Amino acid sequence: MLKNFARILYLTGLILVWGSFVKAQNQLTPANLALLNKLQISLADISDSTFNIESDEGKIAQNTHFVKELVKALKTPHSYAFNFDSLKNISILKAPNNSFKIFTWSLALSNGTYKFYGTIQLPTKDGQLKLVPLNDATSQISDPDAVTNAKNWYGARYYEIIPVSSYNNQPSYFILLGWKGYTDKTTQKVIEVLTLDKDEAIFGKKIFETAVNSNTLKNRVIFEYSSKNSMTLTYNRSVSMIVFDHLAPYEPSMKDQFEYYVSDSSFDGYTINYNRFKLKENIALKNDPSVQDEHYKPPVKATTLLKKAN
Repeated sequence: MLKNFARILYLTGLILVWGSFVKAQNQLTPANLALLNKLQISLADISDSTFNIESDEGKIAQNTHFVKELVKALKTPHSYAFNFDSLKNISILKAPNNSFKIFTWSLALSNGTYKFYGTIQLPTKDGQLKLVPLNDATSQISDPDAVTNAKNWYGARYYEIIPVSSYNNQPSYFILLGWKGYTDKTTQKVIEVLTLDKDEAIFGKKIFETAVNSNTLKNRVIFEYSSKNSMTLTYNRSVSMIVFDHLAPYEPSMKDQFEYYVSDSSFDGYTINYNRFKLKENIALKNDPSVQDEHYKPPVKATTLLKKAN
């Protein structure tokens, strides 16, 4: 009985501590909230104008201005509690356990390739800024299956986050599903793994089967297909797995020429397990999984949406 009582006290203490922490994250004063709303409008203007610039140098310079303004906004005390939900050209995901937020976006360059940008914001008790900037090093990564870090990030614009609970005293991690404009001929989508270890970001984990019941595992999954087509990659809760289009070339002779790869109208998937994501082929689905098939469309001007809202 005493043990049960002690356990209840312990759990109650944890709840109170967590409640205080969550409360601290929401201490946005009216003045700071007004400032963040003002900065958000400025950020939307800068973001919109970036897409109207023709030269790569001009786009990159304007994006640098955007980054500086974003950091300025995030330096506002308790900005972690602010959603920035009017920034339509940026993906902002919050971990279900509230342990971080991740911001990702891209720039389309004149040669058909893309440059990706991102940062991870961590919550702090005093509301001060704590960031882990992400550096897109795609062109320098010789092995796309390598485990990387924030300084050597296989850049993508993430649109979905899936938590994977800790197991056997091993740390929990997160699955990120992302869109990666790649070249003028091909597009990629990515199943990425993010682990936060002492506020350091680690990308990749050897958990994905390369084939059904294969003993060979890889650290991330990269799909490449024709940029003229779309691809479904999403977490389907009805079957509790990551579901995706099976990609195949138009003709067998086009194997490994990814500009000719498209969906063949069948679906494969990964069942979620801490140590090993098992590959399943030809999944029978009751519902169309295409919640957001392409997860990328031409940018919508955030300033236009703001004006409509007002």
